[in-house]
Amino acid sequence: MSKIKIGINMEFVRHEDKSFEWGVQKAASLGYEYVEPMVHWGRELLSEAGYFHSVSMLDDPFRVKKACAKAGIKLSGLSAHTPITKPEIGVEYLKQAIRFAAECGAPVVNTDEGPKQPWTTEAEDHLLMRYTLMEASKVAEPRGIFIGLEPHQQYSKHPQGLDRIYHLVKSPAIGINFDTGNSYLCGHDPYKWLQKVLGRLVHLHAKDISVQQSSSERGKVTGTPVGCACGDGVIDWARVIRICKKAKRDIVFSVECGTVEQAERSIVHLRKLM
Repeated sequence: MSKIKIGINMEFVRHEDKSFEWGVQKAASLGYEYVEPMVHWGRELLSEAGYFHSVSMLDDPFRVKKACAKAGIKLSGLSAHTPITKPEIGVEYLKQAIRFAAECGAPVVNTDEGPKQPWTTEAEDHLLMRYTLMEASKVAEPRGIFIGLEPHQQYSKHPQGLDRIYHLVKSPAIGINFDTGNSYLCGHDPYKWLQKVLGRLVHLHAKDISVQQSSSERGKVTGTPVGCACGDGVIDWARVIRICKKAKRDIVFSVECGTVEQAERSIVHLRKLM
């Protein structure tokens, strides 16, 4: 039986106007064991000034490693979402994210197909995704890093579509980062879908969906940036935990919520169920 660990995506401090280091310390103070930082290319004002949680991949990966060590917290993965349908972006972004993850100590790099070009066909998009994932997997394999494919966009919004992307490249580095909230909003049964990918699961976005959002958006969208506090919405977390305990490896539930207060309620709720 695998172990379930509780972590949090750094989006929970997005609106706090604080630095990455502040967010890591806050996650640790709430009792989280893992964090999932977001990385970006280049340099931008808010992060450089300490007003935003994202970390540039031009920065030293040891900055992330030292911040986590100081807070007594570990890395579940990196949020490195890039449109893999656009290899002019996705190839180099993912390769750099994988190298960054290997050096800072994050075992998983999470991504999805991203918004597509309006002028490409479905067949062309899958060829482009195959190219991107092949290039990325060749960097990930020797470093022991997983690429977590997430249900989030036009092709991965149903189980068959996510499976098709997963099977584009045969590589031990490619796995599934299942998102409970996105899968639900797409209009599917998240528990059956989770069961289907359980043998390939490498990371889980623990995203709950409010009753209000469910009523207005389910079946109309392919995902959402963050959810509500775990336990406040429609997701049956006890059932998700029971399923994930049968996974092939230990799984981190990386909570995706929008505020510090929601993060605090989420960990209280999940700990009770654990």
